[in-house]
Amino acid sequence: MVSTRERVDSESRIPLEGLLQVMPGGFNAIPDIVQRRAVLSQMLSATPVPENPNIEISNHIAKGPAGDIAVRVYSPKNVSKPAPGLIYIHGGGMIMGGLDGEDGTCQMMADRLGAVIASVDYRKAPEDPYPAAPEDCYAASSWVFENAAELGMHPENIGIYGHSAGGGLAIAVALMAKDRSGPKFSFMAPIYPMIDDRNVTESSKLVTDVGIWDRAGSLEAWGWYLGGKEADHYAAPARAKDLTGLPPAYIDVGELDMFRDEDIEFAKRLAEANVQVEFHLWPGAYHASEIFAPEATLSATIWNTRLAGVKRLMGS
Repeated sequence: MVSTRERVDSESRIPLEGLLQVMPGGFNAIPDIVQRRAVLSQMLSATPVPENPNIEISNHIAKGPAGDIAVRVYSPKNVSKPAPGLIYIHGGGMIMGGLDGEDGTCQMMADRLGAVIASVDYRKAPEDPYPAAPEDCYAASSWVFENAAELGMHPENIGIYGHSAGGGLAIAVALMAKDRSGPKFSFMAPIYPMIDDRNVTESSKLVTDVGIWDRAGSLEAWGWYLGGKEADHYAAPARAKDLTGLPPAYIDVGELDMFRDEDIEFAKRLAEANVQVEFHLWPGAYHASEIFAPEATLSATIWNTRLAGVKRLMGS
């Protein structure tokens, strides 16, 4: 049987193999979460992000249910205001990640989309299990809407974007906003979202040896995130029974991502609920391969297609 790793796009495999030589088993092979975060932070800081002269960066504080929430805003200087707005939620399996690691991506997206991006932080498990993360993201999103004019965002054209855990949180926040009559998102872009704690799909069983986000690490992260609680539809949006009324969506996922099948099913259910949805499945792509292999031709195709899809939603 051919391993999942052998099916990876040839260009995208090069940095992956380099990572696995230095860190056999990938990030999740480091058992201590504090050490795992430190290693990830060290790797990210080893390649400083050059500042984009077209992007103005400012730091803000939103009030959350348990204290202050950091919000970092990226505003393109050559775009008239108010501009389209995008709330950005970072990934990391609900257990890792932060604002600093997203600087390069947020600058690039703000520049290419001509949008003001508000990147929001949130509490992580295991120290702060569910519902800390979605409640923080909801509070920060509400703050962005309340301060849209000052941030240079058009209040009626603000979407929400997130990748991996951030994608799951983006859907959770959209569900909360619908149920609570909260912020009116004009669209959502959950990218290869982490949305199903049950891990029963074929892809969740198939991906065990890629080294970026495999089954064992995902099971561990879900356990820490839920903290022994039963998952509801805000913790695991795949459990949501009613998807009607959610904003138009853009979703993409790699063929070799363990979240593939749950994301395909969610996109299908959005369409069945009469929610506008654009979906892309990328052959040869593993979880976040466009981030880990930025020079690959496949990665450029993923980014170009994704940003064009988000632009269409902003325009609509």
